[in-house]
Amino acid sequence: MKIKSQRDFWSGLMFVAVGVAFAWGALNYSFGSSARPGPAYFPFGLGVLLAILGAVTLFEALTIETEDGEPIGAISWKPLLIIVGSIALFGFLLPRLGMVLALPILVVTSALAGDEFHWGEALGNAAVLTVGSWAIFIYGLGLVIPLWPAFLG
Repeated sequence: MKIKSQRDFWSGLMFVAVGVAFAWGALNYSFGSSARPGPAYFPFGLGVLLAILGAVTLFEALTIETEDGEPIGAISWKPLLIIVGSIALFGFLLPRLGMVLALPILVVTSALAGDEFHWGEALGNAAVLTVGSWAIFIYGLGLVIPLWPAFLG
């Protein structure tokens, strides 16, 4: 069978691999029940959904004809390194500075990877994501995530 879209083929293959890896990794944890899900419930479900999405993308890459085969271009190293570095920085800063400071730093530094960076948009996104993360993870789910820097108590 001939690959008709290189981009879709390789992205679909990556989605399947990552989805299977997450679902398989989740098997080491307790599933719980539907009423009281355990730690494996969410990553297993997301892994299966990602693998299904990847399989659909793979199927389309092998069946739907594209004009030029959609070749894969060069890797954009600068945005890739900025985003990976931002995530690593967030992991380092979260226990030290808390979510209120670490999450906006993550959003702003990640936004620097784009071609059209605007301070207003980045700070607006940071504010919305910080309030939303607080509402979902700390208030809604009751997770123990440091909200403020450790030196503030």
